[in-house]
Amino acid sequence: MLGLELVVVLGAAVLVGNVLGQRFRIAPPVVLLLVGALIGLVPAVRQTQLPPEVVLLLFLPVLLYWESLTTSMREIRTNLRGIVLLSTVLVILTAGAVAVAGHALGLPWGPAWALGAAVAPTDATAVSALAGSLPRRQITVLRAESLVNDGTALVIYGLAVGITVGEEHLTLPHVGALFLLAYGGGAAVGIAVARVNMNLRRRLDDPLLGNLVMILAPFTAYLLAELIHASGVLAVVVSGLIMAQVAPSLIRAEHRRQALAFWPLATFIINGSLFVLVGVELQYALRHLSRSDLRDALIAIAAVSVVLVAVRFAFLFSSAYLIRAIDRRPEQRLRRISDRARVVSGLAGFRGAVSLAVALSVPETLDSGEPFPGRAFIVFVTSGVIVVTLVVQGLLLPGVVRWARLPRDNSVDEEQILAETTATEEAIKALPHLAAEQGTTPKVVEWLRQEYEASLATVRARSAGTDDDPALLHNRHYTELRLALIATKRATVVRLRDEAQIDDTVLRRLQAALDNEEVRLTGGEQAE
Repeated sequence: MLGLELVVVLGAAVLVGNVLGQRFRIAPPVVLLLVGALIGLVPAVRQTQLPPEVVLLLFLPVLLYWESLTTSMREIRTNLRGIVLLSTVLVILTAGAVAVAGHALGLPWGPAWALGAAVAPTDATAVSALAGSLPRRQITVLRAESLVNDGTALVIYGLAVGITVGEEHLTLPHVGALFLLAYGGGAAVGIAVARVNMNLRRRLDDPLLGNLVMILAPFTAYLLAELIHASGVLAVVVSGLIMAQVAPSLIRAEHRRQALAFWPLATFIINGSLFVLVGVELQYALRHLSRSDLRDALIAIAAVSVVLVAVRFAFLFSSAYLIRAIDRRPEQRLRRISDRARVVSGLAGFRGAVSLAVALSVPETLDSGEPFPGRAFIVFVTSGVIVVTLVVQGLLLPGVVRWARLPRDNSVDEEQILAETTATEEAIKALPHLAAEQGTTPKVVEWLRQEYEASLATVRARSAGTDDDPALLHNRHYTELRLALIATKRATVVRLRDEAQIDDTVLRRLQAALDNEEVRLTGGEQAE
């Protein structure tokens, strides 16, 4: 029964944490962490430890895949150089700096590098949850960095643990081969899975089967990459980015509607559960430390947290000015951001569930059978660093964003108006030709032309920002009347069901059609 009880507790914790976060205007991940720490005091939950494979094999692929599907490929291409530097060079520098700090605090070099690898990568889900109010360019760079840097960290972690337990030997060709396998193999697996996914989606008419393929894709990519010792994270990300580019012209409307109903809810529950479990794990790690070790671990948490922020700020500023000195092209100057915006990016380097999973993956023993040095210390420090970055930086970030006075990003709204206007104009131009092909009667053609012209006038009025425009008033009155009529029809079919004139099956079918019409009128189907 513990599994069922844990599901109920996690679900209730996610609900309570998000409600409290919205009520007190605190980032929900911060509240969820605190809720998880409180739940960890319950004796039954206290005995539950989060296995690392749960995060790495069950939770992480889903979250990474959805992040990849909903990120901007255009922004990634534009900022590719910065993303590559952040996800490789910064991760290596951060892991090294933390390793030096850990060694100074008493850890042997191998475990110290394992700690550095655990806390070096930022977390994509934490970034999305806590930094969503930033301009599109910044949030895309932060998300892309978080999607890729896990691969670098996992290679460093594998080397650190392998050398400590006696399985690896540190040579430059060996390290280069590991990085090549991680990135090249992961990208190759991601491309292969995406191609299979595309071929299956073309052939499957049933939306349930099509979306089952979509659900299997991230798990398949991650598993195949791990089987060849490549980066499962990169495989999932590459597969998702490819599908994000081909899906609009490949996937059918009914498949897409069903996916948009499932994935946001699934990722919301998984994401919230992970933050709660991080809080629970902090309690678990705390009970495996003696009093003196706890004092040292708390000092280490503070020291490592400072190192993470200092290295990130130093890298962001030094790399920016170095690139400015080397690359003086006009297009490079257009991509520059202010120092205040760079401060915001520096503070948005949140750590999350991936770091915890890496720390929990540290083996219990060496090849000799002796305990792995400092394992409990590594787990506790990693958990503490996650809490510090999420709570402290999460609470500071809104104030820093206000201080930075970042320019308002209206590009998404402007591009949406451009797309709606252009698409409607071209549809009106194509109407006579398409009507002739279809053999449509002139009355229907005229009716559709008036509807599309009214829609075009509404979009143009919305772009002009005039609320009293006749086209907007007409659209508002039309929408309100249609919604009132839908409510009347819905009440009628419910009454017919209650009077036993129609069956519940008929009610559900008609209700689905009415719901689709209502969502279309209210704009509730708009997705990122």
